[in-house]
Amino acid sequence: MTSRLPRKLVAILYADVAEYSRHTGENEDETHAALGAALDRFAEIIAAHRGQVMHYAGDALLARFDAVVDATSAALEFQARDHGRGIARRIRFRIGINLGDVIEDRGDIYGDGVNVAARLESLAPAGGMCVSDSVRNALGNRLELDYEDLGEQAVKNIAAPVHAYRVATLPAGDDALSAQAGPEDLPERPSIAVLPFANMSGDPEQEYFSDGITEDIITALSCISGLSVVARNSTMLYKNRAVDIKQVGREQQVSYVLEGSVRKSGDRIRVTAQLIDARSGHHLWADRYDRALDDIFAVQDDITHQIMVEMRVKLSLGEKARMLAGRTRSVEVWQLQLRADELNNTFVREYNREARRLIRKGLEIDPGYVSAWTELGWTYCLDALCGWSTSVDDSIAEVRNATRKALQLEPEYPNALALMGYVYMLEGDHDKALESAEKANELSPENSEIVAEYAHILLFAGMPETALDLARKAIRQTPMGAMWHITILGFCQHVLGDQAAAEETFLKAISLQPDSAFPRIYLVSTLVEAGRLEDALQMAREVVGIEHNFSVGGWRGAQFRDAALRERIHDNLLRAGLPA
Repeated sequence: MTSRLPRKLVAILYADVAEYSRHTGENEDETHAALGAALDRFAEIIAAHRGQVMHYAGDALLARFDAVVDATSAALEFQARDHGRGIARRIRFRIGINLGDVIEDRGDIYGDGVNVAARLESLAPAGGMCVSDSVRNALGNRLELDYEDLGEQAVKNIAAPVHAYRVATLPAGDDALSAQAGPEDLPERPSIAVLPFANMSGDPEQEYFSDGITEDIITALSCISGLSVVARNSTMLYKNRAVDIKQVGREQQVSYVLEGSVRKSGDRIRVTAQLIDARSGHHLWADRYDRALDDIFAVQDDITHQIMVEMRVKLSLGEKARMLAGRTRSVEVWQLQLRADELNNTFVREYNREARRLIRKGLEIDPGYVSAWTELGWTYCLDALCGWSTSVDDSIAEVRNATRKALQLEPEYPNALALMGYVYMLEGDHDKALESAEKANELSPENSEIVAEYAHILLFAGMPETALDLARKAIRQTPMGAMWHITILGFCQHVLGDQAAAEETFLKAISLQPDSAFPRIYLVSTLVEAGRLEDALQMAREVVGIEHNFSVGGWRGAQFRDAALRERIHDNLLRAGLPA
Protein backbone atom coordinates (compact mmCIF):
# COMPACT_ATOMS: atom_id res chain seq x y z
CA MET A 1 0.00 0.00 0.00
CA THR A 2 1.40 3.39 -1.00
CA SER A 3 1.71 5.80 1.93
CA ARG A 4 0.06 9.17 1.58
CA LEU A 5 2.56 11.96 1.02
CA PRO A 6 2.63 14.63 3.76
CA ARG A 7 0.70 17.80 2.99
CA LYS A 8 0.85 21.25 4.49
CA LEU A 9 -1.57 24.18 4.47
CA VAL A 10 0.20 27.21 2.98
CA ALA A 11 -0.54 30.38 1.03
CA ILE A 12 0.47 29.91 -2.61
CA LEU A 13 1.35 32.85 -4.84
CA TYR A 14 1.57 32.36 -8.60
CA ALA A 15 2.61 35.25 -10.87
CA ASP A 16 3.01 35.52 -14.64
CA VAL A 17 3.95 38.43 -16.92
CA ALA A 18 1.17 39.89 -19.06
CA GLU A 19 1.94 40.56 -22.74
CA TYR A 20 5.47 39.15 -22.36
CA SER A 21 5.83 37.92 -25.94
CA ARG A 22 4.71 41.30 -27.31
CA HIS A 23 7.41 43.04 -25.31
CA THR A 24 9.94 40.43 -26.46
CA GLY A 25 8.97 41.16 -30.05
CA GLU A 26 9.60 44.87 -29.48
CA ASN A 27 13.05 44.39 -27.94
CA GLU A 28 14.13 40.93 -26.86
CA ASP A 29 17.31 41.89 -25.00
CA GLU A 30 15.77 44.81 -23.11
CA THR A 31 12.69 42.77 -22.22
CA HIS A 32 14.76 39.88 -20.88
CA ALA A 33 16.85 42.25 -18.79
CA ALA A 34 13.73 44.02 -17.48
CA LEU A 35 12.11 40.69 -16.61
CA GLY A 36 15.21 39.54 -14.72
CA ALA A 37 15.30 42.76 -12.72
CA ALA A 38 11.56 42.53 -11.96
CA LEU A 39 11.86 38.90 -10.81
CA ASP A 40 14.82 39.83 -8.59
CA ARG A 41 12.78 42.63 -6.98
CA PHE A 42 9.83 40.28 -6.51
CA ALA A 43 12.05 37.65 -4.87
CA GLU A 44 13.44 40.26 -2.47
CA ILE A 45 9.93 41.40 -1.53
CA ILE A 46 8.77 37.80 -1.05
CA ALA A 47 11.72 37.08 1.25
CA ALA A 48 11.07 40.29 3.19
CA HIS A 49 7.52 39.07 3.82
CA ARG A 50 8.74 35.68 5.08
CA GLY A 51 7.96 33.84 1.85
CA GLN A 52 10.00 31.51 -0.32
CA VAL A 53 10.28 31.37 -4.12
CA MET A 54 9.82 27.71 -5.06
CA HIS A 55 10.65 27.96 -8.76
CA TYR A 56 10.71 30.16 -11.86
CA ALA A 57 9.19 29.08 -15.20
CA GLY A 58 10.27 31.52 -17.90
CA ASP A 59 8.27 34.67 -17.14
CA ALA A 60 6.38 33.08 -14.21
CA LEU A 61 7.09 32.64 -10.51
CA LEU A 62 5.71 30.32 -7.80
CA ALA A 63 6.12 31.14 -4.11
CA ARG A 64 4.78 29.87 -0.77
CA PHE A 65 4.06 31.61 2.52
CA ASP A 66 3.03 30.35 5.95
CA ALA A 67 0.59 33.28 6.35
CA VAL A 68 -1.99 34.61 3.92
CA VAL A 69 -1.45 38.19 5.04
CA ASP A 70 2.25 37.92 4.14
CA ALA A 71 1.51 36.59 0.65
CA THR A 72 -1.05 39.31 -0.02
CA SER A 73 1.14 42.07 1.37
CA ALA A 74 4.06 40.95 -0.79
CA ALA A 75 1.85 40.98 -3.89
CA LEU A 76 0.46 44.42 -3.06
CA GLU A 77 3.92 45.88 -2.45
CA PHE A 78 5.29 44.50 -5.70
CA GLN A 79 2.35 45.65 -7.81
CA ALA A 80 2.56 49.15 -6.33
CA ARG A 81 6.26 49.53 -7.21
CA ASP A 82 7.40 51.83 -10.00
CA HIS A 83 9.40 49.50 -12.24
CA GLY A 84 11.06 52.21 -14.32
CA ARG A 85 10.35 53.42 -17.83
CA GLY A 86 10.07 51.98 -21.33
CA ILE A 87 9.71 48.21 -21.50
CA ALA A 88 10.69 47.90 -17.82
CA ARG A 89 7.67 50.01 -16.88
CA ARG A 90 5.41 47.75 -18.94
CA ILE A 91 6.58 44.50 -17.33
CA ARG A 92 3.38 43.89 -15.37
CA PHE A 93 2.41 40.70 -13.59
CA ARG A 94 -0.88 38.96 -13.05
CA ILE A 95 -0.96 37.35 -9.60
CA GLY A 96 -3.14 34.60 -8.12
CA ILE A 97 -3.13 33.69 -4.41
CA ASN A 98 -4.71 30.61 -2.86
CA LEU A 99 -4.75 29.05 0.60
CA GLY A 100 -4.60 25.29 0.28
CA ASP A 101 -2.88 21.98 0.90
CA VAL A 102 0.33 21.28 -1.01
CA ILE A 103 2.80 18.42 -1.26
CA GLU A 104 6.36 19.52 -0.48
CA ASP A 105 8.89 17.39 -2.32
CA ARG A 106 12.47 17.98 -3.52
CA GLY A 107 12.39 21.70 -2.90
CA ASP A 108 9.10 22.38 -4.71
CA ILE A 109 5.36 22.30 -4.02
CA TYR A 110 2.65 20.43 -5.90
CA GLY A 111 -1.04 19.70 -5.77
CA ASP A 112 -4.47 21.21 -6.26
CA GLY A 113 -3.58 24.24 -4.17
CA VAL A 114 -0.98 25.22 -6.76
CA ASN A 115 -3.37 24.55 -9.67
CA VAL A 116 -5.97 26.85 -8.12
CA ALA A 117 -3.43 29.66 -7.68
CA ALA A 118 -2.38 29.35 -11.34
CA ARG A 119 -6.02 29.48 -12.46
CA LEU A 120 -6.64 32.56 -10.32
CA GLU A 121 -3.63 34.24 -11.95
CA SER A 122 -5.24 33.85 -15.38
CA LEU A 123 -8.33 35.70 -14.10
CA ALA A 124 -6.33 38.68 -12.83
CA PRO A 125 -5.82 41.84 -14.88
CA ALA A 126 -2.33 42.98 -15.87
CA GLY A 127 -0.87 44.66 -12.82
CA GLY A 128 -3.52 43.14 -10.57
CA MET A 129 -4.34 40.05 -8.54
CA CYS A 130 -7.09 37.53 -7.83
CA VAL A 131 -7.56 35.50 -4.65
CA SER A 132 -9.70 32.53 -3.66
CA ASP A 133 -12.47 32.77 -1.08
CA SER A 134 -10.22 30.89 1.36
CA VAL A 135 -7.76 33.79 1.13
CA ARG A 136 -10.56 36.37 1.33
CA ASN A 137 -11.94 34.77 4.49
CA ALA A 138 -8.53 34.32 6.10
CA LEU A 139 -7.65 37.98 5.53
CA GLY A 140 -10.87 39.26 7.09
CA ASN A 141 -10.36 42.96 7.85
CA ARG A 142 -6.61 42.73 8.44
CA LEU A 143 -5.88 44.59 5.18
CA GLU A 144 -7.97 47.45 3.85
CA LEU A 145 -8.74 46.17 0.37
CA ASP A 146 -11.47 46.54 -2.21
CA TYR A 147 -12.73 43.20 -3.55
CA GLU A 148 -14.67 42.50 -6.73
CA ASP A 149 -16.62 39.25 -6.55
CA LEU A 150 -16.00 37.20 -9.73
CA GLY A 151 -18.24 34.35 -8.59
CA GLU A 152 -17.63 30.64 -9.00
CA GLN A 153 -14.78 29.56 -11.28
CA ALA A 154 -14.28 25.95 -12.44
CA VAL A 155 -10.81 24.53 -11.75
CA LYS A 156 -9.46 21.26 -13.10
CA ASN A 157 -9.71 18.25 -10.76
CA ILE A 158 -11.37 20.28 -7.99
CA ALA A 159 -14.73 18.86 -6.97
CA ALA A 160 -16.28 22.24 -6.19
CA PRO A 161 -15.70 25.45 -8.16
CA VAL A 162 -13.45 28.09 -6.60
CA HIS A 163 -14.99 31.37 -5.57
CA ALA A 164 -12.68 34.10 -6.89
CA TYR A 165 -12.20 37.75 -5.95
CA ARG A 166 -10.33 40.44 -7.82
CA VAL A 167 -8.35 42.71 -5.51
CA ALA A 168 -7.56 46.38 -6.07
CA THR A 169 -3.77 46.71 -5.82
CA LEU A 170 -4.03 50.31 -4.59
CA PRO A 171 -6.92 52.34 -3.11
CA ALA A 172 -9.49 53.33 -5.74
CA GLY A 173 -8.82 56.67 -7.40
CA ASP A 174 -5.06 56.71 -6.77
CA ASP A 175 -3.49 58.31 -9.83
CA ALA A 176 -0.21 56.51 -9.12
CA LEU A 177 -1.77 53.12 -9.82
CA SER A 178 1.08 51.10 -11.22
CA ALA A 179 -1.15 49.19 -13.63
CA GLN A 180 -2.30 52.35 -15.38
CA ALA A 181 -1.14 52.51 -18.95
CA GLY A 182 0.37 55.66 -20.36
CA PRO A 183 0.48 56.68 -24.02
CA GLU A 184 3.66 54.64 -24.56
CA ASP A 185 1.81 51.45 -23.53
CA LEU A 186 -0.81 51.71 -26.28
CA PRO A 187 -0.36 50.21 -29.76
CA GLU A 188 0.78 52.62 -32.45
CA ARG A 189 -2.35 51.84 -34.48
CA PRO A 190 -5.83 52.79 -33.21
CA SER A 191 -6.92 50.00 -30.86
CA ILE A 192 -10.33 48.87 -29.64
CA ALA A 193 -11.96 46.35 -27.32
CA VAL A 194 -15.57 45.37 -28.07
CA LEU A 195 -17.27 44.41 -24.82
CA PRO A 196 -19.92 41.65 -24.89
CA PHE A 197 -23.25 43.22 -25.85
CA ALA A 198 -25.64 42.81 -22.92
CA ASN A 199 -28.69 40.59 -23.41
CA MET A 200 -31.65 42.72 -22.31
CA SER A 201 -34.32 40.24 -23.47
CA GLY A 202 -34.77 38.59 -20.09
CA ASP A 203 -34.33 35.21 -21.79
CA PRO A 204 -31.06 33.35 -21.09
CA GLU A 205 -31.56 31.43 -24.35
CA GLN A 206 -30.90 34.69 -26.22
CA GLU A 207 -27.34 34.99 -24.86
CA TYR A 208 -25.93 33.40 -28.00
CA PHE A 209 -27.75 36.07 -30.06
CA SER A 210 -26.15 39.03 -28.27
CA ASP A 211 -22.79 37.22 -28.25
CA GLY A 212 -23.16 36.67 -32.00
CA ILE A 213 -23.60 40.38 -32.63
CA THR A 214 -20.48 41.06 -30.56
CA GLU A 215 -18.47 38.48 -32.49
CA ASP A 216 -19.62 39.70 -35.90
CA ILE A 217 -18.57 43.27 -35.14
CA ILE A 218 -15.16 42.05 -33.87
CA THR A 219 -14.73 39.92 -37.00
CA ALA A 220 -15.55 42.84 -39.27
CA LEU A 221 -13.16 45.18 -37.46
CA SER A 222 -10.41 42.52 -37.56
CA CYS A 223 -10.38 42.82 -41.35
CA ILE A 224 -9.00 46.36 -41.10
CA SER A 225 -5.20 46.46 -41.31
CA GLY A 226 -5.04 49.92 -39.71
CA LEU A 227 -6.82 48.81 -36.54
CA SER A 228 -5.78 46.66 -33.58
CA VAL A 229 -8.74 44.67 -32.21
CA VAL A 230 -8.90 42.66 -29.00
CA ALA A 231 -10.35 39.22 -29.66
CA ARG A 232 -13.74 38.17 -28.28
CA ASN A 233 -12.48 35.58 -25.81
CA SER A 234 -10.43 38.24 -24.08
CA THR A 235 -13.29 40.69 -23.59
CA MET A 236 -15.69 37.94 -22.46
CA LEU A 237 -14.13 38.45 -19.02
CA TYR A 238 -16.36 41.50 -18.70
CA LYS A 239 -19.62 39.74 -19.61
CA ASN A 240 -22.54 40.52 -17.29
CA ARG A 241 -20.42 42.89 -15.20
CA ALA A 242 -20.48 46.60 -14.57
CA VAL A 243 -17.07 47.82 -15.71
CA ASP A 244 -14.89 50.89 -15.45
CA ILE A 245 -14.05 51.79 -19.06
CA LYS A 246 -10.73 53.33 -18.07
CA GLN A 247 -9.81 50.09 -16.30
CA VAL A 248 -10.76 48.09 -19.40
CA GLY A 249 -8.52 50.36 -21.45
CA ARG A 250 -5.61 49.75 -19.07
CA GLU A 251 -6.13 45.99 -18.85
CA GLN A 252 -6.58 45.45 -22.58
CA GLN A 253 -4.17 48.23 -23.60
CA VAL A 254 -6.61 49.89 -25.99
CA SER A 255 -7.53 53.49 -26.68
CA TYR A 256 -11.23 52.85 -27.47
CA VAL A 257 -13.98 50.65 -26.04
CA LEU A 258 -17.32 49.76 -27.65
CA GLU A 259 -20.18 48.62 -25.42
CA GLY A 260 -23.81 47.98 -26.16
CA SER A 261 -26.96 45.98 -25.52
CA VAL A 262 -29.51 43.91 -27.44
CA ARG A 263 -33.20 43.41 -26.76
CA LYS A 264 -34.98 40.87 -28.98
CA SER A 265 -38.74 40.52 -28.86
CA GLY A 266 -40.52 38.52 -31.53
CA ASP A 267 -39.42 39.85 -34.90
CA ARG A 268 -38.15 43.16 -33.51
CA ILE A 269 -34.79 44.11 -32.06
CA ARG A 270 -33.40 47.10 -30.22
CA VAL A 271 -29.63 47.54 -30.31
CA THR A 272 -27.75 50.29 -28.49
CA ALA A 273 -24.06 51.00 -28.97
CA GLN A 274 -21.62 53.58 -27.68
CA LEU A 275 -17.98 54.20 -28.49
CA ILE A 276 -15.91 55.52 -25.58
CA ASP A 277 -12.41 57.00 -25.33
CA ALA A 278 -10.81 54.64 -22.83
CA ARG A 279 -8.30 57.22 -21.65
CA SER A 280 -10.74 60.01 -20.78
CA GLY A 281 -13.96 58.00 -20.39
CA HIS A 282 -15.75 60.43 -22.75
CA HIS A 283 -18.45 59.13 -25.11
CA LEU A 284 -17.49 59.77 -28.73
CA TRP A 285 -20.58 58.34 -30.39
CA ALA A 286 -23.79 56.59 -29.37
CA ASP A 287 -26.90 55.41 -31.17
CA ARG A 288 -29.99 53.24 -30.76
CA TYR A 289 -31.50 51.07 -33.47
CA ASP A 290 -35.14 49.92 -33.34
CA ARG A 291 -35.44 47.60 -36.31
CA ALA A 292 -37.03 44.50 -37.72
CA LEU A 293 -35.05 41.36 -36.91
CA ASP A 294 -34.06 40.98 -40.57
CA ASP A 295 -32.21 44.31 -40.34
CA ILE A 296 -29.67 43.02 -37.81
CA PHE A 297 -26.90 42.83 -40.42
CA ALA A 298 -27.48 46.41 -41.53
CA VAL A 299 -27.26 47.47 -37.88
CA GLN A 300 -23.91 45.67 -37.50
CA ASP A 301 -22.59 47.33 -40.66
CA ASP A 302 -23.66 50.77 -39.45
CA ILE A 303 -22.00 50.31 -36.05
CA THR A 304 -18.78 49.16 -37.74
CA HIS A 305 -18.87 52.13 -40.11
CA GLN A 306 -19.38 54.60 -37.26
CA ILE A 307 -16.43 53.14 -35.38
CA MET A 308 -14.19 53.60 -38.41
CA VAL A 309 -15.36 57.19 -38.84
CA GLU A 310 -14.70 58.07 -35.21
CA MET A 311 -11.33 56.29 -35.12
CA ARG A 312 -10.33 57.75 -38.48
CA VAL A 313 -9.42 54.48 -40.16
CA LYS A 314 -10.12 53.66 -43.78
CA LEU A 315 -10.80 50.44 -45.63
CA SER A 316 -8.97 49.34 -48.73
CA LEU A 317 -11.12 47.75 -51.42
CA GLY A 318 -9.82 44.32 -50.46
CA GLU A 319 -10.58 44.88 -46.78
CA LYS A 320 -14.09 46.03 -47.60
CA ALA A 321 -14.65 42.87 -49.64
CA ARG A 322 -13.39 40.66 -46.81
CA MET A 323 -15.66 42.38 -44.30
CA LEU A 324 -18.65 41.41 -46.42
CA ALA A 325 -17.37 37.94 -47.32
CA GLY A 326 -18.70 34.81 -45.70
CA ARG A 327 -22.06 36.31 -44.75
CA THR A 328 -25.63 35.18 -44.99
CA ARG A 329 -28.67 37.43 -45.20
CA SER A 330 -30.85 34.92 -43.36
CA VAL A 331 -31.24 35.55 -39.64
CA GLU A 332 -32.32 31.92 -39.14
CA VAL A 333 -29.15 30.62 -40.78
CA TRP A 334 -27.02 33.09 -38.85
CA GLN A 335 -28.50 31.89 -35.55
CA LEU A 336 -27.85 28.26 -36.50
CA GLN A 337 -24.24 29.19 -37.22
CA LEU A 338 -23.87 30.94 -33.86
CA ARG A 339 -25.02 27.82 -32.03
CA ALA A 340 -22.77 25.59 -34.12
CA ASP A 341 -19.72 27.78 -33.55
CA GLU A 342 -20.24 27.72 -29.78
CA LEU A 343 -20.45 23.91 -29.85
CA ASN A 344 -17.47 23.53 -32.17
CA ASN A 345 -15.14 25.49 -29.90
CA THR A 346 -15.50 22.89 -27.12
CA PHE A 347 -13.39 20.24 -28.92
CA VAL A 348 -15.82 17.59 -27.66
CA ARG A 349 -16.88 14.82 -30.07
CA GLU A 350 -20.62 14.89 -29.39
CA TYR A 351 -20.81 18.68 -29.62
CA ASN A 352 -18.84 18.61 -32.86
CA ARG A 353 -21.42 16.26 -34.40
CA GLU A 354 -24.29 18.45 -33.26
CA ALA A 355 -22.52 21.50 -34.72
CA ARG A 356 -22.25 19.67 -38.05
CA ARG A 357 -25.98 18.92 -38.01
CA LEU A 358 -26.84 22.59 -37.39
CA ILE A 359 -24.46 23.79 -40.11
CA ARG A 360 -25.93 21.39 -42.68
CA LYS A 361 -29.39 22.59 -41.76
CA GLY A 362 -28.30 26.16 -42.40
CA LEU A 363 -26.68 25.26 -45.73
CA GLU A 364 -29.95 23.72 -46.90
CA ILE A 365 -31.51 27.17 -46.47
CA ASP A 366 -28.55 29.21 -47.79
CA PRO A 367 -26.06 27.12 -49.81
CA GLY A 368 -24.09 30.29 -50.61
CA TYR A 369 -23.07 30.92 -47.00
CA VAL A 370 -19.27 30.86 -47.20
CA SER A 371 -18.66 30.86 -43.46
CA ALA A 372 -20.91 27.82 -43.02
CA TRP A 373 -19.00 25.80 -45.62
CA THR A 374 -15.77 26.62 -43.79
CA GLU A 375 -17.27 25.71 -40.43
CA LEU A 376 -18.53 22.44 -41.89
CA GLY A 377 -15.00 21.67 -43.05
CA TRP A 378 -13.67 22.35 -39.57
CA THR A 379 -15.96 19.73 -38.06
CA TYR A 380 -14.37 17.09 -40.30
CA CYS A 381 -10.88 18.51 -39.67
CA LEU A 382 -11.45 18.06 -35.93
CA ASP A 383 -12.49 14.46 -36.59
CA ALA A 384 -9.06 13.81 -38.11
CA LEU A 385 -7.02 15.87 -35.63
CA CYS A 386 -8.70 14.49 -32.52
CA GLY A 387 -9.00 10.86 -33.57
CA TRP A 388 -12.79 10.89 -33.84
CA SER A 389 -13.00 9.53 -37.38
CA THR A 390 -13.55 5.91 -38.43
CA SER A 391 -11.72 6.83 -41.66
CA VAL A 392 -9.21 9.66 -41.51
CA ASP A 393 -8.91 9.69 -45.32
CA ASP A 394 -12.68 10.12 -45.65
CA SER A 395 -12.65 12.97 -43.15
CA ILE A 396 -9.84 14.75 -45.01
CA ALA A 397 -11.81 14.37 -48.27
CA GLU A 398 -14.82 16.00 -46.58
CA VAL A 399 -12.65 18.90 -45.38
CA ARG A 400 -11.29 19.40 -48.88
CA ASN A 401 -14.76 19.35 -50.47
CA ALA A 402 -16.21 21.88 -48.02
CA THR A 403 -13.17 24.16 -48.29
CA ARG A 404 -13.19 24.09 -52.08
CA LYS A 405 -16.87 25.08 -52.02
CA ALA A 406 -16.08 28.03 -49.74
CA LEU A 407 -13.19 29.18 -51.94
CA GLN A 408 -15.29 28.89 -55.08
CA LEU A 409 -17.73 31.32 -53.48
CA GLU A 410 -15.02 33.61 -52.08
CA PRO A 411 -11.46 32.91 -53.36
CA GLU A 412 -9.74 35.05 -50.71
CA TYR A 413 -11.80 34.11 -47.67
CA PRO A 414 -9.07 33.92 -44.97
CA ASN A 415 -10.73 31.25 -42.81
CA ALA A 416 -11.13 28.93 -45.80
CA LEU A 417 -7.51 29.48 -46.88
CA ALA A 418 -6.33 28.60 -43.38
CA LEU A 419 -8.48 25.47 -43.42
CA MET A 420 -7.05 24.46 -46.80
CA GLY A 421 -3.66 24.71 -45.09
CA TYR A 422 -4.82 21.99 -42.73
CA VAL A 423 -5.94 19.84 -45.66
CA TYR A 424 -2.44 20.00 -47.14
CA MET A 425 -0.87 19.44 -43.73
CA LEU A 426 -2.96 16.36 -43.02
CA GLU A 427 -1.99 15.02 -46.45
CA GLY A 428 1.70 15.65 -45.74
CA ASP A 429 2.23 18.51 -48.22
CA HIS A 430 3.71 20.99 -45.77
CA ASP A 431 4.96 23.48 -48.37
CA LYS A 432 1.46 24.01 -49.75
CA ALA A 433 0.09 24.08 -46.20
CA LEU A 434 2.46 26.92 -45.32
CA GLU A 435 1.65 28.84 -48.49
CA SER A 436 -2.09 28.70 -47.83
CA ALA A 437 -1.86 29.51 -44.11
CA GLU A 438 0.58 32.37 -44.70
CA LYS A 439 -1.78 33.95 -47.23
CA ALA A 440 -4.66 33.66 -44.75
CA ASN A 441 -2.55 35.33 -42.07
CA GLU A 442 -1.53 38.16 -44.42
CA LEU A 443 -5.19 38.82 -45.24
CA SER A 444 -6.34 38.79 -41.61
CA PRO A 445 -3.40 39.31 -39.19
CA GLU A 446 -5.65 40.47 -36.35
CA ASN A 447 -7.82 37.32 -36.42
CA SER A 448 -6.55 35.20 -33.53
CA GLU A 449 -8.10 32.02 -34.95
CA ILE A 450 -6.09 32.35 -38.15
CA VAL A 451 -2.92 33.33 -36.29
CA ALA A 452 -3.22 30.19 -34.14
CA GLU A 453 -3.88 28.02 -37.19
CA TYR A 454 -0.81 29.43 -38.91
CA ALA A 455 1.24 28.67 -35.78
CA HIS A 456 -0.06 25.08 -35.77
CA ILE A 457 0.89 24.55 -39.41
CA LEU A 458 4.34 26.12 -38.88
CA LEU A 459 4.94 23.73 -36.00
CA PHE A 460 4.08 20.70 -38.12
CA ALA A 461 6.26 22.02 -40.94
CA GLY A 462 9.35 22.04 -38.68
CA MET A 463 9.52 25.68 -37.53
CA PRO A 464 8.67 25.47 -33.81
CA GLU A 465 10.39 28.73 -32.77
CA THR A 466 8.38 30.78 -35.26
CA ALA A 467 5.27 28.82 -34.32
CA LEU A 468 5.88 29.60 -30.65
CA ASP A 469 5.95 33.35 -31.31
CA LEU A 470 2.72 33.21 -33.30
CA ALA A 471 0.99 31.03 -30.70
CA ARG A 472 1.87 33.65 -28.10
CA LYS A 473 0.48 36.34 -30.38
CA ALA A 474 -2.82 34.43 -30.69
CA ILE A 475 -3.02 34.16 -26.91
CA ARG A 476 -2.28 37.87 -26.53
CA GLN A 477 -5.29 38.49 -28.74
CA THR A 478 -7.42 36.07 -26.68
CA PRO A 479 -5.82 35.90 -23.22
CA MET A 480 -8.98 34.89 -21.35
CA GLY A 481 -9.85 31.76 -23.26
CA ALA A 482 -9.25 29.86 -26.50
CA MET A 483 -8.30 26.48 -25.07
CA TRP A 484 -6.89 25.23 -28.34
CA HIS A 485 -4.67 28.31 -28.80
CA ILE A 486 -3.13 27.51 -25.42
CA THR A 487 -2.79 23.85 -26.42
CA ILE A 488 -0.84 24.86 -29.54
CA LEU A 489 1.48 26.94 -27.36
CA GLY A 490 2.03 23.94 -25.10
CA PHE A 491 2.76 21.70 -28.08
CA CYS A 492 5.39 24.19 -29.29
CA GLN A 493 7.01 24.15 -25.84
CA HIS A 494 6.89 20.34 -25.80
CA VAL A 495 8.57 20.02 -29.20
CA LEU A 496 11.23 22.55 -28.18
CA GLY A 497 12.03 20.47 -25.08
CA ASP A 498 10.63 22.74 -22.35
CA GLN A 499 8.53 20.05 -20.67
CA ALA A 500 7.93 21.98 -17.44
CA ALA A 501 6.45 24.94 -19.31
CA ALA A 502 4.50 22.61 -21.62
CA GLU A 503 2.92 20.77 -18.69
CA GLU A 504 1.83 24.02 -17.07
CA THR A 505 0.40 25.27 -20.34
CA PHE A 506 -1.55 22.06 -21.01
CA LEU A 507 -2.98 22.10 -17.48
CA LYS A 508 -4.21 25.63 -18.10
CA ALA A 509 -5.84 24.49 -21.36
CA ILE A 510 -7.52 21.57 -19.58
CA SER A 511 -8.88 23.88 -16.89
CA LEU A 512 -10.55 25.94 -19.62
CA GLN A 513 -12.22 22.90 -21.22
CA PRO A 514 -12.26 19.95 -18.78
CA ASP A 515 -14.41 17.79 -21.10
CA SER A 516 -11.92 17.77 -23.98
CA ALA A 517 -9.24 15.13 -24.53
CA PHE A 518 -7.37 17.38 -27.01
CA PRO A 519 -4.82 18.96 -24.60
CA ARG A 520 -4.61 15.78 -22.51
CA ILE A 521 -3.21 13.79 -25.46
CA TYR A 522 -0.27 16.17 -25.78
CA LEU A 523 0.19 16.27 -22.02
CA VAL A 524 0.61 12.47 -22.04
CA SER A 525 3.60 12.82 -24.39
CA THR A 526 5.01 15.66 -22.28
CA LEU A 527 4.85 13.63 -19.08
CA VAL A 528 6.57 10.66 -20.73
CA GLU A 529 9.44 12.86 -21.91
CA ALA A 530 9.69 14.41 -18.45
CA GLY A 531 10.31 10.90 -17.07
CA ARG A 532 7.01 10.76 -15.17
CA LEU A 533 5.54 7.59 -16.57
CA GLU A 534 3.07 7.00 -13.72
CA ASP A 535 1.56 10.45 -14.25
CA ALA A 536 1.50 9.82 -18.01
CA LEU A 537 -0.36 6.53 -17.47
CA GLN A 538 -2.95 8.32 -15.33
CA MET A 539 -3.40 11.05 -17.94
CA ALA A 540 -3.73 8.40 -20.67
CA ARG A 541 -6.55 6.83 -18.64
CA GLU A 542 -8.28 10.23 -18.63
CA VAL A 543 -7.94 10.41 -22.42
CA VAL A 544 -9.55 6.98 -22.88
CA GLY A 545 -12.19 7.87 -20.31
CA ILE A 546 -13.25 10.78 -22.51
CA GLU A 547 -12.54 9.22 -25.93
CA HIS A 548 -13.40 5.53 -25.54
CA ASN A 549 -12.36 4.65 -29.10
CA PHE A 550 -9.13 6.65 -29.24
CA SER A 551 -6.19 5.05 -31.05
CA VAL A 552 -2.74 6.41 -31.80
CA GLY A 553 -2.96 5.12 -35.36
CA GLY A 554 -6.21 6.98 -36.05
CA TRP A 555 -4.94 10.29 -34.61
CA ARG A 556 -3.32 12.91 -36.84
CA GLY A 557 -2.42 15.37 -34.09
CA ALA A 558 1.33 14.95 -34.68
CA GLN A 559 1.49 15.17 -38.46
CA PHE A 560 5.05 16.52 -38.57
CA ARG A 561 7.19 16.92 -41.65
CA ASP A 562 9.96 15.36 -39.53
CA ALA A 563 9.08 11.65 -39.48
CA ALA A 564 11.39 11.02 -36.52
CA LEU A 565 9.56 13.61 -34.43
CA ARG A 566 6.21 12.17 -35.45
CA GLU A 567 7.33 8.69 -34.38
CA ARG A 568 8.71 10.05 -31.11
CA ILE A 569 5.33 11.52 -30.16
CA HIS A 570 3.53 8.33 -31.18
CA ASP A 571 5.97 6.21 -29.17
CA ASN A 572 5.37 8.39 -26.12
CA LEU A 573 1.62 7.82 -26.37
CA LEU A 574 2.08 4.07 -26.78
CA ARG A 575 4.45 3.92 -23.79
CA ALA A 576 1.72 5.53 -21.70
CA GLY A 577 -0.64 2.71 -22.64
CA LEU A 578 -2.83 4.42 -25.22
CA PRO A 579 -4.24 1.92 -27.76
CA ALA A 580 -2.29 1.48 -30.99
